[in-house]
Amino acid sequence: MKVLSVASEVAPLIKTGGLADVAGALPAALKPAGVDMRTLVPGYPAVLSALGPTRQILTDGDLFGGPVQILYGEAAGLELYVLDAAHLFYRDGGPYAAPDGYDWWDNTERFAALCWMAARLCNEGHLHGWKPDVLQAHDWQGGFAPVYLQRMGAAHSVGSVMTIHNIAFTGSAGADMIPRLRLPAEGYNAGGYEFYGRISALKAGIAYADKVNTVSPTYAEELKTPHFGMGFDGALQFKGKDFSGILNGIDLDVWNPATDPNIVRYKNVAGKAKARAALVEEMELDQGAGPLCVIVSRLTEQKGLDLLLDALPRLLERGGQLALLGSGDPWLQERFIAAAEANPGRVAVRLGYNEPLSHRLIAGGDAILVPSRFEPCGLTQLYGLRYGTVPVVALTGGLADTVIPATVATRAAGVATGIQFASGDAGALLAAIDRLCDLYQTREAFQQVQRNGMKFPVGWDTSAAAYAALFAEAAKHP
Repeated sequence: MKVLSVASEVAPLIKTGGLADVAGALPAALKPAGVDMRTLVPGYPAVLSALGPTRQILTDGDLFGGPVQILYGEAAGLELYVLDAAHLFYRDGGPYAAPDGYDWWDNTERFAALCWMAARLCNEGHLHGWKPDVLQAHDWQGGFAPVYLQRMGAAHSVGSVMTIHNIAFTGSAGADMIPRLRLPAEGYNAGGYEFYGRISALKAGIAYADKVNTVSPTYAEELKTPHFGMGFDGALQFKGKDFSGILNGIDLDVWNPATDPNIVRYKNVAGKAKARAALVEEMELDQGAGPLCVIVSRLTEQKGLDLLLDALPRLLERGGQLALLGSGDPWLQERFIAAAEANPGRVAVRLGYNEPLSHRLIAGGDAILVPSRFEPCGLTQLYGLRYGTVPVVALTGGLADTVIPATVATRAAGVATGIQFASGDAGALLAAIDRLCDLYQTREAFQQVQRNGMKFPVGWDTSAAAYAALFAEAAKHP
């Protein structure tokens, strides 16, 4: 089985969130299941500079304003097809936004180009004989690929899977862009890529793909409701049995406290104390009497971090501390910086993205806070489990699927791995912080929850098998 993964980012080469982690981990995870997955990714400068020797596979003399080529090569253990398009991807800033923080004006065309060349690769194949059986499109940036497959006449032989990592991002454009984006005019309707009077790349992927999945079973059920579906609930209900949820995993080699080069290493809860002490020193924190809580996150309301700011005084009253790494909405950044300035030694904030520091935070923290209003899967709670850092999570999406709440029954059974609370509820978050602090004061009980987390399966084995089965269902041949 050959699968072409179409992704706007792939770890460790280019990353803004969990999509990159999944795109980077799946190829290796699927190999034991007999799936040969290669990844098509934009030719950002960081990607091109990491490539070894390359071969030119396909060219186009004028794709949305300039010439492009697909290069085949390897980087970071990944087999890659890279869309080399200077006019679309040779830019400062991030994958989606300019240095000023605003989205690139031509994002729809940039990722339509990625999808167009993905469909060509499926239709024409690699010059050396590699032709996909299935195309996997990740989020809206890959959403037009199933449409282009159909337009090129390849949909009868190549299956397609649309994977939704976060339904909040739709890939929207005005209907006047239909000819420019090479979309079939007849597809602009409620059953196609039309979404509330505009084009939606995400809707296109949902409508045209043979199979649709998202990144946790609970999130899949949530998306079929008006509250979480954000207007796509009807389209996802219509997919019926062709829509499912497969839980994300994490790379157990990259995230391993016994071998992680970024941290003071440890193999068990007792050894974790050294990582905690190192983090306290690095973040210039005092030795508090309560739990050291960490956050590694985008700073947005989706992540519930405004609720956490309101609950922060309770954590500090209980002797707890907070160390945060992230960036996002300016007003949230400002409020967290103000909290750190008002509470030196008790609150520490680092703005931006720093992968090694994220490892040290998760290794050194006692608890990791994930108070999201909605969360498709979440990875930081999985990192926390792996590192013995107790997750305190909202009861939504993949957070509900991956954390066993510490109750009288689960603690008696010896299976509790964290603390859960009702999502979006400020009072429930306050109560969860109190439960965390109470548990922390009972050292043996707290350490048992940590040990349970470190034993909890968070790798890709089960989910990789589910993806292999999904791709087999989507394939157009036995």
